[in-house]
Amino acid sequence: MAKIVILGPAHPLRGGGMSTFNERLARAFQDQGHQVVIYTFSLQYPGFLFPGKTQYSEESPPADLDIRVRLNSINPLNWYGVGRELRRMKPDLLVIRYWLPFMAPCLGTVAAQVRKNGHTRVVAITDNIVPHEKRPGDSMLTRFFIRRMHGFVTMSEAVGKDLQAFGIPESEIGFCPHPLYDNFGPRKPKAVAREELGPEIRDLAPDALLVLFFGFIRPYKGLDLLLEAMADSRLKKMPVKLLVAGEFYSQPEPYYKLADSLGLTDRIIWHTDFIADHLVGSYFCAADLVAQPYKTATQSGVTQVAYHFEVPMLVTAVGGLPEMVPHMKAGYVVDPDPTAIADAIVDYFSSNRGPAMREQLKHEKKRFSWERFTTALMEKGSINP
Repeated sequence: MAKIVILGPAHPLRGGGMSTFNERLARAFQDQGHQVVIYTFSLQYPGFLFPGKTQYSEESPPADLDIRVRLNSINPLNWYGVGRELRRMKPDLLVIRYWLPFMAPCLGTVAAQVRKNGHTRVVAITDNIVPHEKRPGDSMLTRFFIRRMHGFVTMSEAVGKDLQAFGIPESEIGFCPHPLYDNFGPRKPKAVAREELGPEIRDLAPDALLVLFFGFIRPYKGLDLLLEAMADSRLKKMPVKLLVAGEFYSQPEPYYKLADSLGLTDRIIWHTDFIADHLVGSYFCAADLVAQPYKTATQSGVTQVAYHFEVPMLVTAVGGLPEMVPHMKAGYVVDPDPTAIADAIVDYFSSNRGPAMREQLKHEKKRFSWERFTTALMEKGSINP
């Protein structure tokens, strides 16, 4: 049995990508008999840097996890204090979640302190090495962080190549696809799911077809491309609606104005509050197709929720998304272009691809196990699973 610390977002920070992932990872380690503690942020972002409405969850803390609220991302004295605390704890493995250069000084300093005990192996899960939204100093900050790691696990081959471009030897980099998000409950009938999502969806006509855009709305995720695709004349003749479910992390007005200018007012349903965990399954089960029209990407947790609920996907050929979604099996891989996106949506519904793709999803999703991911982390930490 190993003693493991996961350092990254978790409750009381809101669920969504990383908090949900880290908590599920902790459970996977616990299921294998390891002792696990999560160290999360007391302050993750200063208010002026946080694009959403609130960083904190209103849900109860998970009773089965040991989560310690310790780390302040902008207080250097706190970084050294947390580092010394973990150094004295002497975990066998410290897993650090890295996704943004802003976090490099904080997380890198903690790692440097912990490594001084001569025992703990420090492995980073690197969501991104080159950020989607670039700023001056990114490379310098990222270099500071990665030089303090023993190893890395990436969830897309593209991120592995980015690490190599920073001089990290291939031997220190492990690749493992993003595991399934299987913690949002079982699949439910479409009619039941739509009933749970309010009158706009509950009262849709029985033959209504629903495309889902899910997750925080940021420029790189390409919602504008999807809106332009929805204006395609072929789609206007079909009973297809777009459900946008997720909080704006950029200014909403340009999207609303674009939708209005394209004449889409009656064909889009906007649910732009934060989506609580207990409703995630309903959104996916209500949908016929999940669209991820990203302009840039590394990997995406949205695909892994769609896999769990066996909903076919449309993704763009950027970053690691094509690695996750085999074209014409689990869904479509298209260029980040409105016409290409529209072509795929039209083909999916007019050719009734859904039943065959859902059958393929049942086979494809077997690739994405949590056991495989925990093994990759242990191997890069030179720890016997």
